[in-house]
Amino acid sequence: MSRIRPLLTVQPCRGLVDEKFQISVKYLPPKQEVTLHSLLQSEDNNYWEAFGYYVSDAKGAVKVAEDASVGGTYEGIEAMGLLWSMRPEPGSKPGLRLRKENVESPVVVQISVYKGHLSQGFRKQVALACSTVERWYMAPGVQRVDVTDPEVRGTLFLPPGPGPFPAVLDIWGGSGGLVEYRSALLASHGFASMTLEYMPYEGRKSDVNMAYFEKAFGFLQEHFLVDSKSVALLGLSFGCNVCLSMAVYSEVVQPKCCVCISGTHLYPVKSSTLSVLKELEKQTHKIHVDEKNRTIMKGILLPVPTDPNLKTEVGKIKCPLLFIIGLDDENWPVAESMEDMQKMMEEAGNSHLLTALSYPGAGHLIEIPYTPHCRTSRYISPQHGKKMTLLWGGRTKPHADAQEHSWGEIIEFLQKHLYSGMDPEPLSRM
Repeated sequence: MSRIRPLLTVQPCRGLVDEKFQISVKYLPPKQEVTLHSLLQSEDNNYWEAFGYYVSDAKGAVKVAEDASVGGTYEGIEAMGLLWSMRPEPGSKPGLRLRKENVESPVVVQISVYKGHLSQGFRKQVALACSTVERWYMAPGVQRVDVTDPEVRGTLFLPPGPGPFPAVLDIWGGSGGLVEYRSALLASHGFASMTLEYMPYEGRKSDVNMAYFEKAFGFLQEHFLVDSKSVALLGLSFGCNVCLSMAVYSEVVQPKCCVCISGTHLYPVKSSTLSVLKELEKQTHKIHVDEKNRTIMKGILLPVPTDPNLKTEVGKIKCPLLFIIGLDDENWPVAESMEDMQKMMEEAGNSHLLTALSYPGAGHLIEIPYTPHCRTSRYISPQHGKKMTLLWGGRTKPHADAQEHSWGEIIEFLQKHLYSGMDPEPLSRM
């Protein structure tokens, strides 16, 4: 009588990207060494993988949320290790970064279990069992709407339901492009979210000034499904310069709260983004290139200037501010910026508005939970097309922990300050 084949289950097999899952294997021989492996093919046709080494218990079972990985791309009890420790398959071209472009389709991950402890060649091996998992940025009912205003380029995501919804203007960094996945996930948590493109793009090669951001904020604020009194700003990297400058200097933008990730208050956007970028280009002699030809940008803003004209006057901020940094950030001097901001706000008497979160071992690209850590990647400047490899910083495990914890803090912060006493909508399930 043949032995029962191993059974691998993942629950839920269809969920949001920030939702935890449970992986278990049954019907293995007792004390069997096995490798659990995850694999996905990115939209640019590269393969990403992670794997952990396990030993089945006396009943022939493995439970990833309870049992420790004894090796692989992660170790210890890590329920989501097969996602956050993903890396390009051996032999891939260097400098890859995993980012979702089409948020209306899922990230499809294949989870497999193999006999023995393997480290390579997984696609050439026969698995004992497999399961396919769908990870979505858009919950059921979330609407994706192209912004048709001729003066603003962006994408709006609306939660299911009649509204009105609290809203977030989502501003990414200097890499340019229209990045939608964070806004899609915010809408899955009950926030109308509009992601904004502002670096030079097709159809708009001219400079972007403060009026452009004010127009985008007004577009979102005036949408018929948005609560006009509950609109937040969220920025990453250079997007933080934009958000802080809007909150301090704009006469028409009055955010209910602000979230800044891996950013700085140095070199405010008082007139235009191009003027700031030109000022930063004057400091390029401070850029460091290491022995691996990786570009380290953080020195470009150091030392923190004493000239008050080179700093956003954060002492004038009137709304709650959540400021998130990684202490191993090699791209921006975020720790020095946070220290200076705290000092400025204390002197101005508004430090009670600041919530500061810092994460040892985390790098610059603090993103959605359970997505792979990117320490280095290829980068093309949207201003002049220069190609380089940027060192973002961070170590995989502490960076993954920072992404998970900070995302929970962001959602809680937005719920607290945007819902104004209303009960927030529960997280939509797949």
